[in-house]
Amino acid sequence: MIQVTPDIALHESELDETFIRSPGAGGQKVNKTASAVQLRFDARHSASLSNAVFLRLKPLAGRRMTRDGVIVIEASQYRTQEQNREDAVARLVALIREAAAPPKYRRPTRPTKGSKQRRLDSKRRQSDIKKGRGKPGRMD
Repeated sequence: MIQVTPDIALHESELDETFIRSPGAGGQKVNKTASAVQLRFDARHSASLSNAVFLRLKPLAGRRMTRDGVIVIEASQYRTQEQNREDAVARLVALIREAAAPPKYRRPTRPTKGSKQRRLDSKRRQSDIKKGRGKPGRMD
């Protein structure tokens, strides 16, 4: 079991790992080793995720989520399979943890009477300053 939050735990059987060849430049062993990891997690059909968490996860995952609700994470930063595997799982856990936090409720507020008055006084003062900048009137 992979503990994401106190309420959410993922079972290892829900994760599907495929080892692929890492892209980019490499040494002599580059064409023989499959050290990159492609991690697949079916978020839509997961029993451990609620519908609300899934709906918040969709925009967070972005292009990493397929139309079927499967999150695909590729990790090829490290040279070993095990480190890439741990990196992919950590990235998935971080993504789900962020989606599990409910958004903060914004309480609508209004400006106070004093702040409105200060703003209007400031505007009036600025207006008077700018009026005084004009060309001097003709004195006959």
